[in-house]
Amino acid sequence: MPFRADFTGRAGFHTICVKSTAFGVHYTDPVIDWTHLDWALAAACAWLLVGLLGVFALRRMAFIARVLFPAGGAIAVGLFAVALSAVFGTPEVTTLPLGLPSLPFHLRLDSLSAFFLMVIAGASAGVSAFAAGYFRKGEGTPPGLLCLEYHVFLASMALVVLADDAYCFMVMWETMALSSFFLVIANHRIPEIRRAGYLYLLIAHVGAIGILLCFGVLQANTGDYTFANMRAQQLGPFWASVAFLLALLGFGAKAGIVPLHVWLPEAHPAAPSPVSALMSGVMLKTAIYGVLRVSFDLLHVQLWWWGLVLLALGLASALIGVVFSAAQVDMKRLLAYSSIENIGLLFAAMGLAVLFSAYGMKPMAALALTAALYHVASHALFKSLLFVGTGAVLHATGQRSLGKLGGLIHNMPWVTWLTLVGVLACAGLPPLGGFVSEWLLLQSFLFTPGLPSSFLNMLIPVVAALIALVAALSGYVMVKFFGVVFLGRPRDEALSRARDAGAWERLGMLWLVAGCLLLGLLPIQFIALIDPVTQQLVGAGLGGTVAAGGWLLIPVAVERASYGPVIVLLGVTAGSALAYLLVRRFYHGRSRRAPAWDCGYPWQTARMQDTAEGFGQPIRQIFEPFFRMERELPSPFDAQPHYRVTIGDHFWHWIYLPIASAVERLSRLIGLLQQGRISVYLLYSFLTLITVLLVVMR
Repeated sequence: MPFRADFTGRAGFHTICVKSTAFGVHYTDPVIDWTHLDWALAAACAWLLVGLLGVFALRRMAFIARVLFPAGGAIAVGLFAVALSAVFGTPEVTTLPLGLPSLPFHLRLDSLSAFFLMVIAGASAGVSAFAAGYFRKGEGTPPGLLCLEYHVFLASMALVVLADDAYCFMVMWETMALSSFFLVIANHRIPEIRRAGYLYLLIAHVGAIGILLCFGVLQANTGDYTFANMRAQQLGPFWASVAFLLALLGFGAKAGIVPLHVWLPEAHPAAPSPVSALMSGVMLKTAIYGVLRVSFDLLHVQLWWWGLVLLALGLASALIGVVFSAAQVDMKRLLAYSSIENIGLLFAAMGLAVLFSAYGMKPMAALALTAALYHVASHALFKSLLFVGTGAVLHATGQRSLGKLGGLIHNMPWVTWLTLVGVLACAGLPPLGGFVSEWLLLQSFLFTPGLPSSFLNMLIPVVAALIALVAALSGYVMVKFFGVVFLGRPRDEALSRARDAGAWERLGMLWLVAGCLLLGLLPIQFIALIDPVTQQLVGAGLGGTVAAGGWLLIPVAVERASYGPVIVLLGVTAGSALAYLLVRRFYHGRSRRAPAWDCGYPWQTARMQDTAEGFGQPIRQIFEPFFRMERELPSPFDAQPHYRVTIGDHFWHWIYLPIASAVERLSRLIGLLQQGRISVYLLYSFLTLITVLLVVMR
């Protein structure tokens, strides 16, 4: 009798069809039916495999740079495509036979995790291509180990956003922290780099304790640490607030929010530039993911004062970050403080989303959340682009100090023009992605309906003004960064020997530039990608509203505000072309070139152009209370002129140095117990036993 049997396992396994006919049994070919989650997990495993291959080719730098790093970039492109498709899909879950006997690894791919997976893959694809041309012998760590640490770092970030239980999440979170720590201390022979790595690891573990305690509160004493169980719990306002504050401590430490930011300007400059790009552009976003996951998914209640806490921390971080960035004279420290500023803007946007959600204003919460997610993607691209651009400059010149750079546009035109795109995006100028995200953030502040509290109604415009101030100062910082590094005359004769980036480095930078341009020119299409995430978190989205506007981006109503990126691009292009034609028509050939008079001093040198210190001096003067400054000023009796200003962070002296001093004193006190005599140690044991017996008897 004919029959057909289908043996189908979990999604991702083969479907085997067996058919009986009059002539016997016929086996059809197996069909692969993999879900998005299966492909994402396969990509993470492929990254791990690439890292292991690097260990086998420990010192074969050519193979590692030309084969393994491009392979990691290709895996990232594939993962990006998978995540892009999964954003619109239904949640997918699976359980892996790993972990503890009673707590295996649970994985889940929903719209939120798919969006952040897309950001991780998109940015890491460009950085990996750049790393193929950047990494070479002499980075400190053997190339094979560097390759292993790099790809373990990528895989752990992807698995962090896929984890669906506390145990899996913490294992991946710690793997991400440890792999990035080893990458930071790649040049471990330098004492400053070892100190930076130790500080990073210390604050990372303080944050991990906060996250672990948060999960302990969320599971509500049920013993079930899966996220599904945490979603099912109905915590009261007190315990929900405890969980939120612990999450803010844990994820804020990883994000670099004030006052837990001190590791960031130390670790980012210490790491190799592709690692700095991943840490600033990608790793910090895993902390944003954690705050969103806990606040809007695992917790069923949002309180209005949570939003105020996020707003206050975000604004403080944004303002402190941009002011300190303006005063820096080191390229990578300048960009590190700029990352603190951008993380502050993200926390401010999330705070506004929590505030609106607490009052049931879902459309406005969706607008604020859309602005935050848009800036997550935009910052991942342009900050990665800026860090790899500084890496190209560092390899070409051997200099990180702004005071020793300048005029690189002549010898490094590719790096200059590609970095300029990142500079414009970071400054928030149209028609790039940085402008769209900051513009949406300002719309969420400016066009809010009346809140139930008069205090909040008064506070929101003040916060909007501070956001505008931060945006203006960010533009000032980017003018300083680009002008001092690439424009003017070289400040050192050695800069004339600088060479432009290689083919792989250019390819990686072009990928990131393309992302910045697409985010700026296609905001409506990208908001459609964000819409499933906001629908999942707050139950509302902007997809329908912005789609109705055609090519105009209309977040609220056309009468209130709209933005046409293509129109702006055409206007800028037409204006520039018209100015060029007018100059060519009426003035070309009529000007006479002659040496400048320069107030009677015709011999121009590089010392006459503005320096990084001089450019930042007005900011230091205006915002002097923000800094802890030490000045060495010249006097008439000096044998030779000198001038030095050292910028310090108050938080070191207010928080961290007192804690370090207290720990040292406590350690010395406890060290007195170590006498080195067996009789004393037996006495300690006897006293401990008596104390335990007394406690038990009670």
